[in-house]
Amino acid sequence: MSPDTVIEIHRLTKRFGDRVAVNDLSFSIHRGEVFAFLGPNGSGKSTTIRMLCGILTPTSGEGRVLGFDIAREGERIKEHIGYMSQRFALYEDLTVRENLEFYAGVYQVPRAERRARLDELIAMAGLVSRERQLAGQLSGGWKQRLALGCAIVHRPQLLFLDEPTAGVDPVSRRSFWTMIYGLARGGVTIFVTTHYLDEAEYADRVAMIHGGVLRVLATPAELKRTALRGRLLNLTCDEPRRALPLLECAPGVREVALYGTALHVLIDSERQSPEGLRRFLSAAGVTVRDVTDIEPTLEDVFISLIGAPAGEQAV
Repeated sequence: MSPDTVIEIHRLTKRFGDRVAVNDLSFSIHRGEVFAFLGPNGSGKSTTIRMLCGILTPTSGEGRVLGFDIAREGERIKEHIGYMSQRFALYEDLTVRENLEFYAGVYQVPRAERRARLDELIAMAGLVSRERQLAGQLSGGWKQRLALGCAIVHRPQLLFLDEPTAGVDPVSRRSFWTMIYGLARGGVTIFVTTHYLDEAEYADRVAMIHGGVLRVLATPAELKRTALRGRLLNLTCDEPRRALPLLECAPGVREVALYGTALHVLIDSERQSPEGLRRFLSAAGVTVRDVTDIEPTLEDVFISLIGAPAGEQAV
């Protein structure tokens, strides 16, 4: 394990009875990297995180986190990481500062450093005017900022974020991610699961898992350039919902997904063309307004490899 490698796992597997939750997983993550881990519910994301955090013991395989063995040194791992999820345990009857003070005590931040550290976190999260406000009175976005501050109060080298912005409004999500990128620039490694694929667009690398199996691992640009086999088209028509099942049966059509009032259609360019789709739907009584080539998004890649994401489906 090189000095710049923060997480390294090899053939990691976890079984619960006859069910294989994580199957033969291998990858490494480097210091300061923002690593997005995507997959539908039940795909093995949470089981993987729990093994990496030293909470679950793998059935087979091996891994090291910050140099510690995940099977034998789980307690050492917990001391050096931060963890936050959408259900992070804030104490709603304590103020913003009191919550931070509590977690500073849990993580044994030296007393001589606590005041300066808490002031730093309150400023980072934009909570200066709210530090005496009860956590229970904060909106969802402000609670997430406070939860992040609590998770990093001990200056962890590695931060696990498990769907941290689920249910948070877009403006608050953007502010939250500004803080995350600031941490990454400071050398903190970020391991994040999210079903907001626009967030994953800005990760250094993206891994997609399905059925406990790692399906793909690459940069967002590489995924969009190489993961889709075919030509992606944006098709608008007068009856998109009726057109969708028709296109699924059309020759040379690999995949179809509904995006608002439009359809994204992945075709085999050797067997199908935009004009061919127009003629096919016209013959079925559906008027096509426009068919244009488009650059794929991570959502297109995700749907192609795994299926529509649980939280933000293309509808």
